[in-house]
Amino acid sequence: MAPFSVLCVCMGNICRSPMAERLLVADLAALGAEPDLVYVHGAGTGGWHAGEPMDPQAARQVLARGGDTRGFKARKLLAEHVDAADLVLTATAEQVDFVVSLRPDAAARTFVWGQFARLLPAVTADLPAAGRDADSIHARGVALVDLVDKARDEVRDEDDLADPWGRPDDFFGIVADQVQALTRPLARALLSR
Repeated sequence: MAPFSVLCVCMGNICRSPMAERLLVADLAALGAEPDLVYVHGAGTGGWHAGEPMDPQAARQVLARGGDTRGFKARKLLAEHVDAADLVLTATAEQVDFVVSLRPDAAARTFVWGQFARLLPAVTADLPAAGRDADSIHARGVALVDLVDKARDEVRDEDDLADPWGRPDDFFGIVADQVQALTRPLARALLSR
């Protein structure tokens, strides 16, 4: 079975979604997950930055939090990225709409970052037992997405991740903190009881 797949989406795929992608990978590794157990990737709704590296300020935040920025290249969101994802996390509600317009069948597995972070704690007790193999993690991840979808409520303004592009380093730090408010509990939910 393919590993559980998380797709992180923002506008240009150089700030928010790369921070989310690389910090989730770092948080999974910190819990002892082998790199091939969860596939985390990202894309942007616009293709302006395709092929470019991560924004330097975003990269500094990732590195400061123990993540790895090597090999990152921005890419434009394609339907095939959504098709391959078990969970799609977007920076804004507008980007949820973009993903769902691209692939309507992805609606139940597409969430705004902050919304998923708010709902996650309420559903983790109902997850199947955790295992450290790809099949167990995939089953647990799919169950997690289903439970969060059933608990889904209205998106709140504060669920969006503000775009830090062109802002000072401290603003990037605030956004990175908001990103990790989900990456850490999501990593724990996928890997442990």
